[in-house]
Parts: sequence; structure tokens; C-alpha cells
Amino acid sequence: MSLYPADIESTAARIISAFGARRLTLATAESCTGGLIVGALTEISGSSAVVDRGFVTYSNQAKIDLLGVGSETLERCGAVSRQTAMEMVEGALSRSGCDVAVAVTGIAGPGGGTEEKPVGLVHLAARSLNGPLLHREMRYGDLGRTEIRLATVRTALEMLIEAVG
Repeated sequence: MSLYPADIESTAARIISAFGARRLTLATAESCTGGLIVGALTEISGSSAVVDRGFVTYSNQAKIDLLGVGSETLERCGAVSRQTAMEMVEGALSRSGCDVAVAVTGIAGPGGGTEEKPVGLVHLAARSLNGPLLHREMRYGDLGRTEIRLATVRTALEMLIEAVG
């Protein structure tokens, strides 16, 4: 029995298999998902050859300390922003030495949303060492905390696949 829905487990298994075959390692940088992405990946047998680490950077200070996100970025753009997600993924790559990384920051609710940044807004970024920086702004809507977090895991896994072509 898995902790995750079958579609997430299946996608995670594809990543572990494909990355393992190419000898690629990965890191995650997670805020609103709190480690769910790396958790889904480590549910899969053989993940130890692929998954190097997961940074859970829920607070702004953790984003600064562990990933090198600029305090000025957080002040100017906020934790839930394209810029913060991009700095998170760059920090995960540079500080892990991995081949690929994905980062997520968002508002899972039920509180914390504003008109400009509503519950369900999530910024994701992914990049491989030799590839372009990918970004997605997702507006999942107020689906409830669990569903927003699971939807974010799904998108993050898709972006890991996209990052390596």
C-alpha cells in the first residue's frame, strides 16, 4: 500500500527508472508541499540511486539559509513568487551538486490567501544542469489543502521529466 495516489506513484516510478538509467541525481526544494515530492520519489524501490536530498524550506529564513534565496527577493516579491521559486531551484542545484532539481512555493490554505495571491496559487521551477530554467504558475483554486498539495506534487513530477527532456 502506498501513501500516495496511484498516478503519483506511477509517475514517480517512471522518474526513478528513467533517471536511474541515465545516472542522474535529483534534489527537491519544497515549501508548501513540506517534503511530499521527495516522499513520493522515495516510495519507489531504487530511489536511493537517484534521490540525493530534499530541502524543506517552509519559512523565509530556511529559504535564505538553506537555498540562498535573497532576502531582498522575499521582501520585494514575497515567498510565493516566480522569482523565489527560481532562486530556490538554483539554490537546490548549486548546494546539492545534483543533476536536476525542482522547487515549489505556494499557498495551500485554508488561510493565507489574498486577492493578488489566492489560496491555490503555486509557483514551481525546475532545471537540469545543462537545461533551461522552467517555471510554471499554477492556480489550482481552493480545492482544499490536501488536494492543492497533491496537485503540486503531480506538477512537480511532470516538471522533473520535462527538465531532462
